[in-house]
Amino acid sequence: MDIRDRVLWLSRVAQYDVCPEATAAFPPAPSGARPRVPEGFAPEHRVSHVAVRGRRMPVLKILQTSACERDCFYCPFRAGRDFRRETLSPDDLAYTFDQMVRAGLVEGLFLSSGVVGTARSMDRMIATAELLRRKYGFRGYIHLKLLPGAEPAHIERAIALADRVSVNLEAPNPQRLERLAPHKEFRGALWGTLLRAAAMIRDARQAGRPVARAGTVTQFVVGPAGESDRELLSTTQALYDARALTRAYFSAFSPVPDTPLEGEPPTSLLREYRLYQSDFLMRYYGFRADELVYDASGYLPLDRDPKLAWALAHPERFPVEVNRAGRFELLRVPGIGPRAADRILKARRWGRLRDLGQLRRLGVNTSRAAPFLLLDGRAPAVQLPLFPVGMRHAFL
Repeated sequence: MDIRDRVLWLSRVAQYDVCPEATAAFPPAPSGARPRVPEGFAPEHRVSHVAVRGRRMPVLKILQTSACERDCFYCPFRAGRDFRRETLSPDDLAYTFDQMVRAGLVEGLFLSSGVVGTARSMDRMIATAELLRRKYGFRGYIHLKLLPGAEPAHIERAIALADRVSVNLEAPNPQRLERLAPHKEFRGALWGTLLRAAAMIRDARQAGRPVARAGTVTQFVVGPAGESDRELLSTTQALYDARALTRAYFSAFSPVPDTPLEGEPPTSLLREYRLYQSDFLMRYYGFRADELVYDASGYLPLDRDPKLAWALAHPERFPVEVNRAGRFELLRVPGIGPRAADRILKARRWGRLRDLGQLRRLGVNTSRAAPFLLLDGRAPAVQLPLFPVGMRHAFL
């Protein structure tokens, strides 16, 4: 099998490594025409997209190898499963990626790998990144996966070469990981590797060395281990508090044939979406994991977004007077995001806000926010269907 076929296969199956980027086919060029594909390549070669500094960037998401010695219960690459195994040498992968960059197909690389000896597998990924940086002069985006139990020397080199590094925790604690990957060690090999990488990045930045500017990320497999949303978000909060994480990714479980979890039901994509919304509230709105609203079993409500659920659970906090509230209070109002809150604070320097039209022009979703606000001491007119159930008398 030639290099192009192996690249095609390993980029296709990399979709199972569901950490940060959603896989998509080659996008149309700005003119509407398809981008030029290097000779021997086809549109089926997969390109993912990642948000980097506010811009959506096409990246090649690929495995260095689909061979693996681990036996994670949910994984299609698990040892002993009847699955095609392919490997790319660092030279072949670096050369092929360079050709794709020159053709304008991709601007970055997301490189992961099956584990055939942690040290050996890390050596191959780092060698690929080294070739791209030194031989081919690539200065664009590289995301490197750190394998469980990676040595400090590997981590140090990875953060020097990559813009982003990741360690997949997969589960929020050792007990849940036991149900997904019984031969993985949570505290040292996963949690410890993530904390070590984050500490090395902080130390390097303080020393003025350019390292991993996009930081550290992790991914959780949601559903098959029986974990609650509270567990997932509490672990995420602990990592944010420890400055060990830039952001978390949540992947709704989908069963793979011929794996121990093939009989488990798929996880609702709505549950995954609610986890992302909650993570966003934690990162940008000042919410803590333990103050979000969960049911008796620790799950987020699926019938409403977590910010609205919190607002409905705290009628004593509303209505909020737009002309007096601080930024923190404004961010607790459904329909007001960080940019809208900043615009409100700026607009108040020039006069009082008295109607919903003014708020709409500042970027407020007034259909969501109006029931929770006062404008110059008055409740804005609200269509009754928009009134949150059980909240009407709280504002009268």
